[in-house]
Amino acid sequence: MTISTAEQLISRSNRLGAEKKNTNYAGGNTSAKGFEPDPVTGEQIELLWVKGSGGDLGTLTEKGLSTLRLDRMRSLANVYPGVDREDEMVAAFDYCLHGKGGAAPSIDTAMHGLVDAPHVDHLHPDSGIAIATAKDGKELTAQIFGGKVLWVDWRRPGFQLGLDIAAIKDENPNAVGCILGGHGITAWGETSEECEANSLWIIDTAADYISEHGKAQPFGAQLPGFEGLPETERLARAAALAPTLRGLASRDKPMIGHFTDDERVLDFLASEKLAELAALGTSCPDHFLRTKIKPMVLDLPATATLQEQLARLAELHVEYRADYQAYYDAHKDESSPAIRGADPLIVLIPGVGMFSYGANKQTARVAGEFYLNAINVMRGAEALSTYTPISDAEKFRIEYWALEEAKLARMPKPKSHAGRIALVTGAASGIGKAIATRLAAEGACVVIADLDLAKAQAAAAELGNADVAVGVAANVADGAAVQAAMDAAVLAFGGIDLVVNNAGLSLSKKLLETTEADWDLQHDVMAKGSFLVSKAAARVLIDQRMGGDIIYISSKNSVFAGPNNIAYSATKADQAHQVRLLAVELGEHGVRVNGINPDGVVRGSGIFASGWGANRAATYGVDEEDLGQFYANRTILKREVVPENVADAVYVLTGPELTRTTGLHIPVDSGVAAAFLR
Repeated sequence: MTISTAEQLISRSNRLGAEKKNTNYAGGNTSAKGFEPDPVTGEQIELLWVKGSGGDLGTLTEKGLSTLRLDRMRSLANVYPGVDREDEMVAAFDYCLHGKGGAAPSIDTAMHGLVDAPHVDHLHPDSGIAIATAKDGKELTAQIFGGKVLWVDWRRPGFQLGLDIAAIKDENPNAVGCILGGHGITAWGETSEECEANSLWIIDTAADYISEHGKAQPFGAQLPGFEGLPETERLARAAALAPTLRGLASRDKPMIGHFTDDERVLDFLASEKLAELAALGTSCPDHFLRTKIKPMVLDLPATATLQEQLARLAELHVEYRADYQAYYDAHKDESSPAIRGADPLIVLIPGVGMFSYGANKQTARVAGEFYLNAINVMRGAEALSTYTPISDAEKFRIEYWALEEAKLARMPKPKSHAGRIALVTGAASGIGKAIATRLAAEGACVVIADLDLAKAQAAAAELGNADVAVGVAANVADGAAVQAAMDAAVLAFGGIDLVVNNAGLSLSKKLLETTEADWDLQHDVMAKGSFLVSKAAARVLIDQRMGGDIIYISSKNSVFAGPNNIAYSATKADQAHQVRLLAVELGEHGVRVNGINPDGVVRGSGIFASGWGANRAATYGVDEEDLGQFYANRTILKREVVPENVADAVYVLTGPELTRTTGLHIPVDSGVAAAFLR
C-alpha cells in the first residue's frame, strides 16, 4: 500500500509533536514536497504540504495542512519587496494555494518552500534553543555539530528568513540543518525518514553536549529559605495564594489559572540567579507570545508568612504593570495595535511553584508548559555559556506584530461563560449534572463536587478533559471536606466565580414519624452544607475581587406547605433565606446571590430515585411511574419539569443579561400558584 506524501508528513509530524523534548505545544512546523496530477490539465505539478497557522504537530491532521503550488510559491521571490514589507508576502501565499479547504498558510511557509529539500522540519526543542540563546551560540554550533549544522543570526520569522536558510542550504551541501539564533532549529532531508532522523540528531546531540560539558549548577547556588516547602504545606500555601493571584492577573480581563510545582520549577525558584534570569525574559517567539516577555517573581523566601507574601505581591503587581506599560510605550509606533493588557501571565512563588494564566484552561496550562521550556532553555544556555535572549525591541515586534493581531482577530467570539470557573455540588447526577453540563457547554470550567468521588470524576470525564472539568469529593456537611474541595478547585483552575449549592437529599415522612436523626441529616446536607460551601466560596470570591455568583437550588417547598415533608421543606426554607441574607452581605464585593425553586423534577433525579419518589407517589395516591405527569398536571402550564430546565435558569442568572439581579428566587415549576412568591 502506497502512503501519500501528505500522509507521510502527518505521521512524521505526529511523532515529533508527541515528544515535548522535540517541540512545544503548537510550536514549529513541518513540510513535504511531492507531485500530484493537476485536476484541470492532468499534468504532474509539484506541491508543498506544510503545517498551517495555529496547528499542533502532535495532533495534526490533513485539515491542518496548507497545500500550495510550489512553482507559484517560489515565484514570489521575484516580487519580494524586501524586509520592510515582507508581511505582505503572507497574503500573497493565498494566491499559491492548491484546491479548497485546509489551514491558512503560516508565516513560516516561505522557509519550507524556499529550502531546496523534499522534507523540512522547523522545531522548538529546549536543547536547540539553549544553543540558540547562548551568548556564543555561533561558536558552540560549530563546536558541537561541525559543518553539518549551520548558524543563522536572529531574524524575525518571514520571507527573508526563508531566503537566508535556503542560501545556507545551497552553499553547504553537506549540512542537514541549522540553529536559528534566539529561536529554534530547522532540519531537512531527502526522505521523510531522513528529515525526522536529522531533526532528532540535532536535538539529541545538543542535549548530550549540554549534559556532558555543562556546569553542574547552571543557576548558581540554592538560596537558604527559598527551597521548596514540604508537599502538604506547599499545596496549602498555593491554594491560599491562588485567589489573590488570579485577581491580580485578571485586572484587565478575566483569566483562568494553572498551577505546577514541578521539581524543575522549584529548583529554578530557589536559585541565586532567579531574579537575574527571570528579568531577561524568554526568547523563542512561541514562548513569550504565551508568557509575556517576563514573569512576575515574588522576591520573598518561602518562609515568609502568607500575609507578608500577599502584601508584597500587591506591590509587585503595581510595579509589573508600570514596567510593562513602559515596555509598550518605548517600542510602539503609529501602526502598533493597542496594548493587550499589562497583567502578568506567569507568576513565580519561591518554595511554592508557578502560576500561569490564559483566557481558558488550555491556554493557561500551555503558558506554564512554555515557561518550563524557557527554564530548560536558560538552564542549558547557562550551563555552557551565558543566556542571551533576543532584545525587548525584537520581542515587541513579534508580540505586537500586525500578523499576530490579525490571528487574534480571527479567533471566535468567546461563549457567555468563557473565563468563568463553576463549582457545582451534588453534580454527579440529576439536576447538578445538568447544570454542570450546561455551564461547560457555555464555556465555563467546571468542578463537579459529589459525595462519591468516582462518580464525580466519571461525570467530569463526560464533559471533556481536565481543561474542561474535574471531579472532586465533597461531603458538604463536613467543613474540612468542603474546604478541601474548594482548595482542589482553585488549584485546578485558579479560583472560583460561580458556585451552585445543589447537593441534597429528602425523606418523606409525617411529623410524628420524623426522627431527630432525620431532621439533622436533612439540615446537615442542605442548610448546613449550603452554609459551609457558601462560606468557603465567599473567601475565594472576596480575595479575587472579581465579583461572582452563588446559586441555591432551593425548592417550591421552601414557600409551599406540602404534606409529609417537614424536615425537607424546613431546610429548603432555610436555604431560601440564606439567599436573601448573603445577597445583602456579599453585595459590596460584587457577589450576586440568587435562588431557584424547582418542583416535580422526577426524571433523572437522584432524590426521587432514592425513595422520595415512591413516598411522594404513595402520598398522592398515584403510581410512581406517573409521578412526573402528576406534578405536571397540577401546574398552570401542564408541562413536566426536567433537570435541563433548572440548568437553563442557572445559565440565565449567571450569564451576561441579569448582572444587576441579586436576592431573587426564580420558580422553575411550570406554575404552582400556591408557591407564587409574594
